[in-house]
Amino acid sequence: MTDTSVTTTTTEAAKPAAAPRVRRPRPAVMSVTPLAAEKVKALIDGREKPTVGIRIGVRSKGCSGMSYTLEFADKQEPMDEIVETGGIKLLIDAKASLFLIGTEMDYEEEKLKSGFVFRNPNEKGRCGCGESFHV
Repeated sequence: MTDTSVTTTTTEAAKPAAAPRVRRPRPAVMSVTPLAAEKVKALIDGREKPTVGIRIGVRSKGCSGMSYTLEFADKQEPMDEIVETGGIKLLIDAKASLFLIGTEMDYEEEKLKSGFVFRNPNEKGRCGCGESFHV
């Protein structure tokens, strides 16, 4: 007669319970200079209807393929990435998040032009006029 008994070992029961893992806060997708935050705040304050913040996105446009977009946000979308700094709220479009990681938003004033400038470490090149970029 052969022995058909099976011996099982439970290694799971022998392991001590793991402590819950503490998650560190995720860094913001973008950073904003104080001057840019001041200009965004002035734009929002000057608007005559309630505004949640400024939505930043990326779309196909221009010589190099992509362009930054800024528009007033009347409401927050469920998938928006939120950056709050300097008393303002930026809502980053979910489709643009990967293109904007590490980007700094600034505001520059020169003799012939003024506006928001994006310093994006993901850019591989820009067109000559500066309106579009590619990654």
